[in-house]
Amino acid sequence: MAMKGYLDEYEKLVIRMNTPRVVIDNGVCSSATIVKVDSPRGHGILLEAVQILTDLNLSIKKAYISSDGRWNMDVFHVTDLNGNKLNDQSVLSYIEQSIETVYYGENIEVNGLTALELTGTDRIGLLSEMFAVLSDLNCDVVDAKLWTHNGRVASMIYLKDCSSGSPILDSHRISKIEGRLKNVLNGDNDVKSAAKTCVSVDMMTHIERRLHQLMFEDRDYEKRSKKQERSPMVVVTVQNWAERGYSVVNVHCRDRTKLLFDVVCTLTDMEYAVFHATINTSEDQAHLEFYIRHKDGSPISSEAERQRVIQCLEAAVERRASEGVRLELRHPDKQGLLAEVTRTFRENGLNVTRTEISTSCGMATNIFYVTDANGDEADSKLIESVREKIGFECLRVKEMPSVTQRKGDGEEHQQTKAVLVSLGSLVWRNLFSFGLIKSCS
Repeated sequence: MAMKGYLDEYEKLVIRMNTPRVVIDNGVCSSATIVKVDSPRGHGILLEAVQILTDLNLSIKKAYISSDGRWNMDVFHVTDLNGNKLNDQSVLSYIEQSIETVYYGENIEVNGLTALELTGTDRIGLLSEMFAVLSDLNCDVVDAKLWTHNGRVASMIYLKDCSSGSPILDSHRISKIEGRLKNVLNGDNDVKSAAKTCVSVDMMTHIERRLHQLMFEDRDYEKRSKKQERSPMVVVTVQNWAERGYSVVNVHCRDRTKLLFDVVCTLTDMEYAVFHATINTSEDQAHLEFYIRHKDGSPISSEAERQRVIQCLEAAVERRASEGVRLELRHPDKQGLLAEVTRTFRENGLNVTRTEISTSCGMATNIFYVTDANGDEADSKLIESVREKIGFECLRVKEMPSVTQRKGDGEEHQQTKAVLVSLGSLVWRNLFSFGLIKSCS
C-alpha cells in the first residue's frame, strides 16, 4: 500500500512537471493583457498556445519566446480585435484552462457530418461548380473553409444528406461525390489537381492548420504570380548563426490577425523547433524573428533548404491575406443556397478568393472575399448589382480591401526597413558572440 501511494504521488509530480503553467496579468501593461506560459520543451506546444489565443480572435501585439534547456517561457501581449485589454473573466479562465489541458484546436463538431478535403487548380467559377455538384448530389454543406493561393485551391467541406440530415457514409455514394468533384477540379486536365474525402470520425486536426498542410502538400509555394513578384506582400530573410547553431528567420509584413499562428504552424509542420523568438507590431506593420533548428538540433544546412523556408513562409502569410471585398451573407438555410449565390457571383464576373461557410440554428452565415475576373478590386457598382440580385439585407459589404502594399516609395521603404531590421539583428548577434554586450538574463 505504501509503495502504491508513493507511485501515485510520483505520477502526480510527473503530471505537474509536464503540464504547462499559465499566469495571466492585467496590471503590468497598460495597453495589453499579458499571458505567460511555462512549459516543458515539446514539438508543437508553442503552436497549441498560439492556436488557443488566435481561435478566440485575439490580437497578439507582442510576444517573447525563450527556451532554457528543457523548459520554455512564452510571453504574449494580447488584446481583443478593438485593441482593448481582456476583462471578461470567462475568457481569461478559458485561456488558462485550455493551455493547461490537452487541446485539439478549432474543430467543428463533426459527429453527424462527412468531411471532404479538396485541392486542385483554381479558376473563375470553380466554387460555383463545386457547390452545384454537391447540391445536385443531395448534399447539404453545413460548414466549409476555402483558400486560394498562387493558382491553387484548398478546401475543407462538412456535409450531411439533405433528405435525412444524416452523415454520408455509403462508400459508393462517397466515391460518386469524389469522382464528380475530381472532374470539376480537373477541368483544365491539370494532373496536380486532386480531391480527397474523409469520414468525420477521423477528422481531429485543427481546420486552418489542415488547410495550411493541404496547400503545402500541393506545393502552392513554388509559383508566385506576376503581381506578387512586382510587389511582395511579405519579406522573409533566413541567416545562419553558426556560433550558436541557430538559423535566424525574419518575417516582415503588414500586421493582421492570426499572422503568428500562420508562421508558427508552417515552421512546426516543416519539422523546425522554435527556441527563441521576438514578435513586435507597430501601427499596421509586424516584424517576427525566430531562432530555429531542426528537431534533431541542426540548423538549416543548404541554400536550397534556405530558399524553401523563405518560399513556404511567404506562402503561409499570403494564403490568408486574400485580396478582395469582404461580403457577408446571412440567409435562412435551404438546399442549393450556396449554389445559387456563387452562381450569381460567377455570372456577374466576381471571383471568390476565400470563403468561410457556417450554419447554425437554420441560419447560414457565409463570408466571401471577391475580386473581379482579373484578380483586381471589384467595381462598387458591380458589387451593388450583385447585392440587388441576392438581396441587400442578406448580402452586405463588411470590409473593403486593405492596401496590401504601399505604392512607389512606400513599397520600397517596406522592403528596405525589413532588410535593415535583419542587418541590425545580425550585428546584435555578432556583438553578443564577441562578448561586447551581455544577455539580459
